[in-house]
Amino acid sequence: MQIHQDTLLISTTGRNTYDITRQVDALIQNSGISTGLCHVFIHHTSASLIITENADPDVRHDLETIFARLVPDGDPHYRHTLEGIDDMSGHIRSVLTQTEITLPVSRGRSSMGTWQGLFLWEHRTSAFTRKLTVTVTGTT
Repeated sequence: MQIHQDTLLISTTGRNTYDITRQVDALIQNSGISTGLCHVFIHHTSASLIITENADPDVRHDLETIFARLVPDGDPHYRHTLEGIDDMSGHIRSVLTQTEITLPVSRGRSSMGTWQGLFLWEHRTSAFTRKLTVTVTGTT
């Protein structure tokens, strides 16, 4: 059993989904691990990780549309407002999604379905650099 860990930095330009499937696959391939698990963790409270449709960007647009209705920016009931009107909504969005994902590794790459992709979902409207820890465990 081997363990390989890397840091991945993703620059965002504001609220959107960012496909990180290729970057994570590259880290898996560089680990030399053929069969096992890849754990991805994001070190932030206003961005998250999702696995969703990778072919039609309308899916991610629709997800954002629904979240805008469920968790609006600047809700007058929010008490945490020090960092702007999108800060508390970013925290709530992160709690409703995921801050970590584990993927199966087969033949040296992530083993997701044909139409699945791994995305960082930036919940703030400003640009940020997001830090992720990617840990690959398994056999060569």
